[in-house]
Amino acid sequence: MELRKAYVAEMARLMKQNDKIFILDADLSGAGGTKTLYQQFPERCVQCGIAEANMTCIAAGLSASGFVPFIHSFAPFSTRRVYDQIAVSISYSEQNVKIVGFDPGIETTYNGGTHMCFEDFALMRALPNFVVMDIVDDVQLTKALPHIAQHQGSVYFRMVRKQNKQFFGEDYNFQWGKADKICSGSDVTIVATGTTVFDAKVAVEKLAQVGISAELLAIHTVKPLDEQAILQSAQKTGIVVTVENHSVHGGLYSAVCELLSAKHPTLCGAIAVHDQISQVGSLNDLKIAYHLTADDIASKAQQLVQAKRG
Repeated sequence: MELRKAYVAEMARLMKQNDKIFILDADLSGAGGTKTLYQQFPERCVQCGIAEANMTCIAAGLSASGFVPFIHSFAPFSTRRVYDQIAVSISYSEQNVKIVGFDPGIETTYNGGTHMCFEDFALMRALPNFVVMDIVDDVQLTKALPHIAQHQGSVYFRMVRKQNKQFFGEDYNFQWGKADKICSGSDVTIVATGTTVFDAKVAVEKLAQVGISAELLAIHTVKPLDEQAILQSAQKTGIVVTVENHSVHGGLYSAVCELLSAKHPTLCGAIAVHDQISQVGSLNDLKIAYHLTADDIASKAQQLVQAKRG
């Protein structure tokens, strides 16, 4: 199921249970899929128009009044464009607002350019009072949303609206703030987040074919990081490769390196966007252009393993 359809179905269920939940959009209720919620809950859905700063401040006001607002837009518009409003009206004011960033990084594909955001992790990680998340599929989203709604504090999470591939089975057990160990390995740890987990899993299979045993951790929460899971794996393998649909600066790679440098210095490589501007293209073409493919992940891991082995 498309993530936006899974999102709306679960939000409708939650809104029936909790009359404090509000939905706010910046002229994208159709694109984001929330339009049907306006029909079901007309008194708790607000169309703010193309005015993201106003939407953010309205959400802060609703939170201050005891409500639980969810605000929606493409990732650059729900974070980068309104960063000062988030910093002052939400973070500094210690409000309980949930921010949704659609189609982060290269997942913007043909919208490209101004709609492509490689900085949202870095921006939101820097703010106090924020949890930062990256969703893999509809199963994880459905199981994460009740926790997000119940969490007393602000949350930023990104999701790909039309992504309909399923990674996790229906028996998936979502644990707040905890990494998911997809497979165990002894030679290298791959730490991936969001939809990059799909390619990371393929990379693990490619590495196995050349005799390299890779452990894969899927990280849905970039802040706070599951330090225990990463440290335990790094101590076992001695090599870490992070994978993210984000800039190499300030995101998952930075978070993991901050942890490892302080508690267990480890050889660490990054599959991420390296100081490149946004461009328009198909998802596959963009993966190749930004070196985010399964082959890139496997190649980086193999390079580091060979360097360590000498």
